Amino acid sequence: MEKQPKPFVWQMIKEAVEAHGNKASNVEVKNWVIERYPGTNANTILNQIIVCTVNHESRTHYKENQRVRRCGEMLDFLYRPASGRLEMYDERIHGVWEIALDEHGVLVVREVREIRESQNEEVFFGSGCIDAAYLRGYLAKNLNLVEEGLELYVDVFGNDGLEYKTEFGSIDLLAVDKDEALVVVAIKRDNYPDVSSGQILKFHNWVKRHLSFGKPVRSYLIGSDIPEYVRYSLAECPDVYLKEYDLSIRLKEVPKITDIIPSKITNPSFSTPL
Repeated sequence: MEKQPKPFVWQMIKEAVEAHGNKASNVEVKNWVIERYPGTNANTILNQIIVCTVNHESRTHYKENQRVRRCGEMLDFLYRPASGRLEMYDERIHGVWEIALDEHGVLVVREVREIRESQNEEVFFGSGCIDAAYLRGYLAKNLNLVEEGLELYVDVFGNDGLEYKTEFGSIDLLAVDKDEALVVVAIKRDNYPDVSSGQILKFHNWVKRHLSFGKPVRSYLIGSDIPEYVRYSLAECPDVYLKEYDLSIRLKEVPKITDIIPSKITNPSFSTPL
């Protein structure tokens, strides 16, 4: 009988992370691969993890990533939320990443910051605004800001809780706590029509009826400045909570042109004319 060939190491790594529920540590991935595929070199596993991690600054040291490109190819499937931790990359949650040239012509890994297309809604606050899709993605990565211990919900079909589709529209975020209670998160723009209160209750009750299976459900309405009439509308709803977000601005120093050391001339065949 012909022996089944081993998959590539990057495929083993992908299997390992998926087997751990799409989140794992480097050590867990390494141990899983070695146990499942005996004889696989441990160092090769760890190196291939770097190769496949879209936000790992060292991935450009490997030949697979020594070219300018936007992530989204076969080897761009991991994201590193913290040192030694891995999860499956989802650009809706983790942003768009690329390998690019810096001002010195050196390959670097960086997140793509670009203006969203005009059809995307914006959330306004004060004199500025933030793209609603960006805010959803940011909260999906930082659900502890909504409530400690939350994780993004994933249903039996593999659909995650970011813009979770229902027959009445999409829930901005659907999460689950450590006790498996479901948490509905709705993000509102600066205008709060009366229907906004009914909208959060509609999704709350839909989740309770179709997904909770007897487990508790609670909901959060998040906005920049929630008006009093909305608070009145939801006053008698004990499982619906209100939260307002704030924006912090951080400034960083930018070197002047005169502070940048010019590149040395490396071609000796050219000389400065007299």
